[in-house]
Amino acid sequence: MKRRHLVLAAFSLPAASSSWAHHGWSSFDQERPIYLEGKVVQARWQNPHAELIIELPAGLKVPADLAKRSLPAQSSPVDGPALLSKAEAPRRKDRQWELELAPLTRMEAWKVAEIKPGTAVSVVGFTFKEEKGEAIARVEYLFVDGKAYGLRSSPA
Repeated sequence: MKRRHLVLAAFSLPAASSSWAHHGWSSFDQERPIYLEGKVVQARWQNPHAELIIELPAGLKVPADLAKRSLPAQSSPVDGPALLSKAEAPRRKDRQWELELAPLTRMEAWKVAEIKPGTAVSVVGFTFKEEKGEAIARVEYLFVDGKAYGLRSSPA
């Protein structure tokens, strides 16, 4: 009897934390890339994918040189320069955003070191259609420590 209650409690714990919920990719608006930057306030380095919560600065703007940033080659055909040139600041005014990165195996393939709280990052990615729901972005390109990573696929 006690074992059954323990098992039920173990399955109910993940549901209690909605801020770390996993979302399918189809609900993200891949026609409208957004740019986010800020300091990491929380990091979760585990599967199904690494996740960060960042604090955005007030008055976030897309950097003038974003479209000119050098991007790495990756195994999936992604028109990175087009995404960077179309990226815009989010319309919603949330100061904290959850960033869904890639699975750990892909983060390791890119040789991305575990990102710790306090680290400055910027990303280009996608949020929910019409920016409804939570302030969550699926990251396409991650910029950290002077390097760029394409997270849709493995390095080419």
